[in-house]
Parts: sequence; C-alpha cells; structure tokens
Amino acid sequence: MGVPRPRNLSEITGVPGVVTGLAWTSVGGDILYIESILSNGKGSLTMTGNLGNVMKESATIALEYIKAKHLELGIATEEIEKKNIHIHVPEGATPKDGPSAGIAMLTSMVSSYKNKKVKPHLAMTGEITLRGKVLPVGGIKEKLLAATRAGIKEVILCEGQ
Repeated sequence: MGVPRPRNLSEITGVPGVVTGLAWTSVGGDILYIESILSNGKGSLTMTGNLGNVMKESATIALEYIKAKHLELGIATEEIEKKNIHIHVPEGATPKDGPSAGIAMLTSMVSSYKNKKVKPHLAMTGEITLRGKVLPVGGIKEKLLAATRAGIKEVILCEGQ
C-alpha cells in the first residue's frame, strides 16, 4: 500500500534486447518491457508472455523485416541464419494483444542481434509494416501519461501523432 515506487528503468532496460513499450489498458496507460535473446539454432522465432494473435503477428513482421534488411541494419547473414530469437513480454499471467508493440519488438530484436543497449529512458509505441513504416496507434494520451509516471524522457511515435 502507499505510493507506488517507480521502476528502476536503468536496471531493467540496461541490457541488449530489452526495450520499453507503451500500452493502453482499460484503466489507462502502462509501460511494458519487451525482451529478446538469441540462441544457437536455425533462425526460428519463439514468442512467450501470453501474447494474442495480433501481437504475435507484430513479432513475425519485425523478424521478417530484419531478415530482409539485415545488411542495411548492420547484422551479419550468419546471425540471421544460425541464431534463434526468443521474444518475451513479462507478466505472463496478463494477456497482451494489439499492434502497438510492433516498433518495440523490432527494436528489441535489432538490439539483440547487434548486442547494443537501447537508452533506458526511451519508450516507444507504433504498429510496423513489412516495409518498416511505423503506423499510428490509439491511446496516445494514456500512454504518454504512463511514460511520464515511469520517468521516461523520450518517446518514439508515428510521425504526426
């Protein structure tokens, strides 16, 4: 009880593959973490965290975009072909769905492939296309309020939103 303690973003997001996303819920906005990790394999994708169909499609779109553009992104072909990627959205008991995490999933995967951290006080929301375009999503006011409460300093949105 009492005042909720803010999450320490640097501890949570201070590793490659972890990105802060923004979500709309029935009671307002919230932040969520997208994690990805590589393992030896044949380039397959595993998704966990009680994800709905639309969110799973976002992860698939993100990986297909990376496969198509990996050289432009500075990712070696061997990484794509010989590494499996597992993407997870914590709090697995909570169902999650919608296209809003697309840009965060893409960023998480690229961060893992390149072994580079994403800024800890950066969050993002937006649907992605197979061509890498970021599309507008709903609940922006609630998401921005959640970002402010969490101490987020920068937010990536669709241009014009």
